[in-house]
Amino acid sequence: MTTSLVAKQIIAMGGGGFSMEPDNTLLDLYILRLCKKKTPKVCFIPTASGDSDKYIVKFYSAFGQLLCKPSHLSLFNPHTSDLRSFIFEQDIIYVGGGNTKNLIALWKEWELDHVLREAWESGVILCGLSAGSICWFEEGVTDSIPGNMTVLKCLGFLKGSNCPHYDGEAERRPVYHQLLSQGLISEGYATDDGVGLHFIGNQLKTIVSSRPQAKAYRLERIDQTVKEITLEPTYLGKK
Repeated sequence: MTTSLVAKQIIAMGGGGFSMEPDNTLLDLYILRLCKKKTPKVCFIPTASGDSDKYIVKFYSAFGQLLCKPSHLSLFNPHTSDLRSFIFEQDIIYVGGGNTKNLIALWKEWELDHVLREAWESGVILCGLSAGSICWFEEGVTDSIPGNMTVLKCLGFLKGSNCPHYDGEAERRPVYHQLLSQGLISEGYATDDGVGLHFIGNQLKTIVSSRPQAKAYRLERIDQTVKEITLEPTYLGKK
């Protein structure tokens, strides 16, 4: 079993990383450096995309050029029956985007949610974008059901709610505000594409970005009014 130097880390990205920014490695390098190992073991979990072959190839193409040992875990074509041992061999778990509702359902069916929680509590770093960001919170704003933005109950490793792609999809902000004002979703965080929320335990430690103008936001409900607080990230590139 491998552990990071700082226990219980999650990096929740609104969008970005190798799949959205193939020529911008800032967020992915930030994640790799958290491990404090020369060649960390990084496992990609593409469940939300239905284990898309193209997505998996993108991962290996990107991380094969970085200083790490990449692998992936498919639930549609699993290479082992001992998921726990495989997950505990990793330093970083990187969860891709796609349909969060399907991701949650499959993980629970395979009891991967329990394995990932145990791994997280033991120091394995968890991260991901879009569905791979929402999944770690208690609730998320998701487009998993076609034609609707809805509230989805998630794993609850992190308290509150999460909404990715805040600047990338026009309907995200008004829907999150409406849901929160009506008391249909808990208070939480929204992230523009290219922004990562770095949690240690349940505390937000820092906010980083791969895009100089990208922002994060804290959304709170006072009576029936939504208060949106802009959170400035640390830009990881040259200014």
